[in-house]
Amino acid sequence: MTTIDATNPVPEPPAYAAATDNYLTHTRGFMSWAGTLDHKRIGVMYLVSVLSAFFLAGMFGMLVRTELMRPGQDFLSQDQYNMLFTLHGAIMVFLVIIPSVPASLGNFVLPIMLGAKDVAFPRLNLFSYYLWLIGAICAISSIFFGGVDTGWTLYVPYSTHGTTMGGVIPVAAAIFILGFSSIFTGLNFIVTIHRLRPPGMTWFKMPLFLWSIYATGILQVMATPVIGITVVLLIVERAFGIGIFDPSLGGDPILFQHFFWFYSHPAVYIMILPAMGIISELIAVHSHRHIFGYRFIAFSSVAIAIFSFLVWGHHMFLSSQSPLMNVVFSAITFSVAIPSAVKVFNWLATLYKGSITLNTPMLYALSFLFMFAIAGLTGLHLGTLATDIHLHDTYFVVAHFHYTMLGSALIGMIGGLHHWWPKITGRMYSEFWGRIACGLVFVGFNVTFFTQFVLGSLGMPRRYHDYSGPGWSPDTTALFFKYHLVSTIGSYIMALGFFLTAAYLIHSLFRGRKAPANPWGGRSLEWQCASPPPHDNFSEPPHVGDCYDFSVLEWDEAEQGYHWRHDLPREPGEA
Repeated sequence: MTTIDATNPVPEPPAYAAATDNYLTHTRGFMSWAGTLDHKRIGVMYLVSVLSAFFLAGMFGMLVRTELMRPGQDFLSQDQYNMLFTLHGAIMVFLVIIPSVPASLGNFVLPIMLGAKDVAFPRLNLFSYYLWLIGAICAISSIFFGGVDTGWTLYVPYSTHGTTMGGVIPVAAAIFILGFSSIFTGLNFIVTIHRLRPPGMTWFKMPLFLWSIYATGILQVMATPVIGITVVLLIVERAFGIGIFDPSLGGDPILFQHFFWFYSHPAVYIMILPAMGIISELIAVHSHRHIFGYRFIAFSSVAIAIFSFLVWGHHMFLSSQSPLMNVVFSAITFSVAIPSAVKVFNWLATLYKGSITLNTPMLYALSFLFMFAIAGLTGLHLGTLATDIHLHDTYFVVAHFHYTMLGSALIGMIGGLHHWWPKITGRMYSEFWGRIACGLVFVGFNVTFFTQFVLGSLGMPRRYHDYSGPGWSPDTTALFFKYHLVSTIGSYIMALGFFLTAAYLIHSLFRGRKAPANPWGGRSLEWQCASPPPHDNFSEPPHVGDCYDFSVLEWDEAEQGYHWRHDLPREPGEA
């Protein structure tokens, strides 16, 4: 039982006092942002850029779904359709989901969580952002070179064939440049976590979000060079006709698949591990309960990072890979479920008997749990040899992929955006509209993609522009039409939810209530500074303790936020 020691109380964090100057007002003008070394401003620039790319890719996806709503050609030709779904996939993967959490929210929050003034290499941080911009320009410029119609994977021989659209080289160059941005960001975060932790913050006193960012950084540094080398070889082959992957030139297209998936399966966890870290924070803070099984969740992030390098071959069961390797990759694929299940079970145990607040961040966290469970369970069908043969290259794969990437990774990111929005902007958004928008996104997403599991099970191939005419029976066309219609209606509902989210968040910037330093009752260090944070984050070293011990906080009705209790003793080992 805790006893009160009046002679040695836990000091209130000095940074709770409102800051007269913050990172938004410290300097003004375009150049003060364009040349900034402040990790918070760089994180905000990343956030705006990533969300802009998300809007563009989302519009491409909506055009694809609208074309598929009815059989036959409506308003997109086959080439236009192929170009749109290729750009939709490439932009979403390389420009949105991979940098979404680490580069935007991670950049903003990570140093403050450590009680540091900035990341270890501020100039490299800014350089990483400009590399992202250059990569984005290269990717989008492919439209003006005739487009690219290979699918986001750039599979050969599609990407090396002479009649393929001329945008392959710009897209491949974009992936190469974006790879450097990802490597530099990961390297920066690894060094920052190693070298800038304050006294008293041991490895097992770090917030779990930092563990997930650390594991992600390892993946970024170790896996990304493989895709960089691969796209360089692809550019050389396409530009100079040197046979590397193209079978007509003596190359091996299966080699491209090995290289691509050796990176791209770890990339799946580059996308989802940071979101898992966000969910750990959201569930603990908004259920006001100490995270259950802290060390198990922390080590599971590292375990997922390790396993992710060993399972790339399950993408290639039908590529003439040896039967023995198929069995090995299938078995290892199932092993990834163990650390993922550890996280889910511990999150559920944290919720048990917690004082749960069903606000917008928590609703997104619960949505994540539901959709991540579906993503994981349907992945078992694709990791099993017998069922993958039937489901390969069908809409079942499309649905599983979107449940993993959009339903898990991006939903986690949006939950984190709502969680840290008061800290980033200093403004509170409308909880009413936040809950409505979350409900629309949740319903729309599941209507869109759960329907596609059925479509894939019935045999509907992915990447098809049409599902009528020669080779399609009228009954099959009529059946597929019903499911595509429902799926497209669901995408409109989901889009409405995202537009509503953008509307109330932008509205909050101008009309939102001023945010207190700690509106949710968070215990980690970012909640010990003002909202928005000062330029240097902290005027004094912050108070380090158990980042999930919420008993030291109490609600202040007047401030509509949480304040530090003064009647508790200092914990042993706290700074």
